[in-house]
Amino acid sequence: MGFIMDGLDAEDYDRQYSDRALVRRIAKYFRPQARNMIIVGVMILLNSLVNTGIPIFISRSLDRLQEKTSTSQLATITIVIITLGALAWVFNAVRRWLSSRAVGDMVLALREDAFDSVVRRDLSFYDSFPSGKIVSRVTSDTQAFSDVVNLTMNLISEVLLVVLLVGYLFSVSVRLTLITLTLAPFIVVVALGFRTVARKTVTQSRRILATVNTHIQESVSGISVAKTFRQEHAIYDEFLDVNRQSYRINLRTGYVFNSIFPLLNLIAGFGTAAIVYYGGDTVREGALSAGEWFLFIQGLQMFWFPLTSIASFWSQFQIGLAAGERIFALIDAESKVVQTGSDQLRLIMGDIVFDHVDFSYKEGESVLEDFSLSIPTGETLALVGHTGSGKSSIARLVARFYEFQGGQITIDGHDIRSLDLEHYRSHLGIVSQVPFLFDGTVMDNIRYGSPDATNDDIISVANQIGDGDWLYSLPDGLQTEVGERGGGLSMGQRQLVALARVMLQNPSIFILDEATANVDPLTETLIQEGLDVVMKRRTSIIIAHRLSTIKNADRIIVLREGTIIEEGSHDSLLAQGGHYADLYNTYFRHQSLEYIEEARRIATLA
Repeated sequence: MGFIMDGLDAEDYDRQYSDRALVRRIAKYFRPQARNMIIVGVMILLNSLVNTGIPIFISRSLDRLQEKTSTSQLATITIVIITLGALAWVFNAVRRWLSSRAVGDMVLALREDAFDSVVRRDLSFYDSFPSGKIVSRVTSDTQAFSDVVNLTMNLISEVLLVVLLVGYLFSVSVRLTLITLTLAPFIVVVALGFRTVARKTVTQSRRILATVNTHIQESVSGISVAKTFRQEHAIYDEFLDVNRQSYRINLRTGYVFNSIFPLLNLIAGFGTAAIVYYGGDTVREGALSAGEWFLFIQGLQMFWFPLTSIASFWSQFQIGLAAGERIFALIDAESKVVQTGSDQLRLIMGDIVFDHVDFSYKEGESVLEDFSLSIPTGETLALVGHTGSGKSSIARLVARFYEFQGGQITIDGHDIRSLDLEHYRSHLGIVSQVPFLFDGTVMDNIRYGSPDATNDDIISVANQIGDGDWLYSLPDGLQTEVGERGGGLSMGQRQLVALARVMLQNPSIFILDEATANVDPLTETLIQEGLDVVMKRRTSIIIAHRLSTIKNADRIIVLREGTIIEEGSHDSLLAQGGHYADLYNTYFRHQSLEYIEEARRIATLA
């Protein structure tokens, strides 16, 4: 059976909670609904009293029917039964309306807490765990959790009904009541014994659902790549494997849950047979009236249903607890980025110092080791090196997206771990290689980092890039819809929007992560003009694959395996004839104006 569970291990941040701890945690979300829940409790009590009274009244009425009964008395009996039924409906409706409101508010708060936890996790969390599984916890698991709360309300009402009815049955016939209760422990034992396998099975079922969601999300996100390489069949085959695994697990879950009811019905059948036999014998002896015998038979059905529901409830309860366990594990997941303070600097100048910093994404795989670097206020620093040399890691540490393991990073002389991150990051401007745009207009996306900006502010910033000429390529200018992930715009247009967004923010520290690597020369020129404005009189860190952005830097550092091997200006590094000169001749020289003119001259001569 192990092959069914392949790939469904718990996440590293998952944890075990006791039932008591989970219930106590759940109760905290219901505290704001205490008033409504008290009313719900009263409605449950009244509804149970009325539902208990209906079979008792019918039983008494059956005994009276053996005597002479007038038409008016029959009408009275009918009216009383209808009235009791109507009251039961009203009490039940009020209870369901208020409980639905309370559960809805609870799920709202729980989902908000789960999503708040998601957005507060540092980037290393998303490097380790698929986004589809995280989404499943926020959506599917919270819904499963709300379902079990509604089931709890129903069970409380049924159990209370049984308690009231059994209390009355004892007053009618102790022997028949004891027969009714004799088999109850067997049902409870079976239901409780079902607990362990139910929790394990349900947890695996929730995990495979998260895995299916992850696969679908990844496939849809990468569909263009799959089509480019004609791999639609490959991702479909992968989906078939995941879907078949889901089928096997859900089939196993179905077998487990559906096997419990035949067993419980078999036990209930023995109880029904005993009541019919002994009850009929008692009526024949005259110790019990026909109406009271009816009450026992009717009460038997009302008695077995809640007990059978306990098993059903317990399986559903395990689903809710498994879902709650996954939600609370997400909420309680510890962030690797730990702040020791929440200082808010009045003004950030942008003086950055790495002091003997050690950093690794994974334990034992060092990226930066005993790394030191000073970036004075207002300097434009270019980072150059092969892939994996540590360029992006430096930028991510400045943005405090990841936790470093040793040394110190200071901003204007303050330890970066002592700063209020939200306030600090409001002074950072970051343009990545593949900018992310949200569905909406170009203007909405430019305003994203500065919600209070006016339309005039946005227009002014947009016109600072290439005198606004790039706006004419947009169908509706700043009101152009960008589509999901910015898919309605070209890569160059997305970069220009991202650059305008940063310019509007007016950051103290600017980070450019290879933003001109995948754009055409014209767009590169427009971006460069915007960069000249952004980088003026502010600290800038440039990770570049384009010579144009490197040459304009005040200082260039060359990295190899997390170590600075060269630093200086473009001309001085070329004069040294070292690693930078090799990089220039290999990757950058063909971008230079001299190289282009030489190539044109050779082509003309040919």
